[in-house]
Amino acid sequence: MDKLIYTAMTGAKGTMAQQAAVANNIANVSTTGFRAELHRLRAVPVQTEALASRAFVVDSTVAADFTPGPLQQTGRSLDVGVTGSGWLAVTMPDGSEAYTRSGSFSLDENGVLRTKAGFEVMGDGGPITLPPDNRIDVGADGTLTAQPLGGEVGANVVGRLKLVNPPEADLVRGADGFFRLADGGAAPADENVRVAGGYLEGSNVNLAEEMVTMISLARSYDTQMRLLSNAQENDRAATQVLAAR
Repeated sequence: MDKLIYTAMTGAKGTMAQQAAVANNIANVSTTGFRAELHRLRAVPVQTEALASRAFVVDSTVAADFTPGPLQQTGRSLDVGVTGSGWLAVTMPDGSEAYTRSGSFSLDENGVLRTKAGFEVMGDGGPITLPPDNRIDVGADGTLTAQPLGGEVGANVVGRLKLVNPPEADLVRGADGFFRLADGGAAPADENVRVAGGYLEGSNVNLAEEMVTMISLARSYDTQMRLLSNAQENDRAATQVLAAR
């Protein structure tokens, strides 16, 4: 009974945490470049000299789903979608490097290329600055070319996006939604990563699958609450038997 109580109690708590993760996935079904979170429940024995039958059930973030999302054409020159595997590198306020699949960029008042959150987009040589009054084209290898709007002068290469493709097992998701290397380092540029200018990658969340998971978790929670009720009834019945003797 002791094991039943602890398993059901912590199982219900872990199920609620998984429900929160599923709800977060559903909330980001339309977020550009979002990667779905994957959660699992696992049993952890309580480390104690007594009551060795007790075991906790805990929720753990196993990984992220790195399946590419659908590419959606926007026609906007500063929109960049990664085709296949790979990441766009950005510079965080503390100077560290982070990675995203959301390529909806814009220019600040100084012509510096930034993400929607305001972080600098990294190029091969650092931050990318683009000239004003130019049409910007993005090549498949991340090369940025500028064509004056007047058209009198030919296109010039003005920068190149830093594209990386570190092992998925080395990436961890931060609270801000950006991915980083687990060791805090910077990934090298990968010449094989390809992008498409004028496109954005959609979320890879499967809404139907997440809804089915949410229903399954709700049923699991109900089952664990019933187990707690059964344990309480068994305890009451055992107390009555002992008291009658």
